[in-house]
Amino acid sequence: MMPGFSKAMPLPGFIGGLMIGVAAAIMLLGNGRIAGVSGMFAHFLGLSEGGAPWMMALLFTVGLPLGAALAAANLSVEARFPTSLGLIVVAGLIVGIGTRLGAGCTSGHGVCGLSRLSPRSIVATGTFMATGIAIVTLMRLAGVTL
Repeated sequence: MMPGFSKAMPLPGFIGGLMIGVAAAIMLLGNGRIAGVSGMFAHFLGLSEGGAPWMMALLFTVGLPLGAALAAANLSVEARFPTSLGLIVVAGLIVGIGTRLGAGCTSGHGVCGLSRLSPRSIVATGTFMATGIAIVTLMRLAGVTL
């Protein structure tokens, strides 16, 4: 059995996945925009031109941590965070650079792009999944746990 899998809660994950899918569909059908977090965040910060209107990017960007905070306050889900601030900063920088190089993130490619059968998103999702699996495997072999 995989470490930590005995504590898995499939029903909340299923419900959360449905909520993400419905939100992505509403955004695409209602606004003609995909729900790509990195693109919205880049537009909010003024790092990209075009895309969603700035107010939409603002509301989307603010809504993510607000929704997480509301869920944390009202649901009994245990959260674990790495204790190293340096590790968080390095990981965030790597993810940020990767999303710019890959022209999107897990939400844009993995949720929205795959549902539209986008070839670029299929390649991007396969690449970040394989990379994530490889990194976790190497970390476990090295005895590194978070």
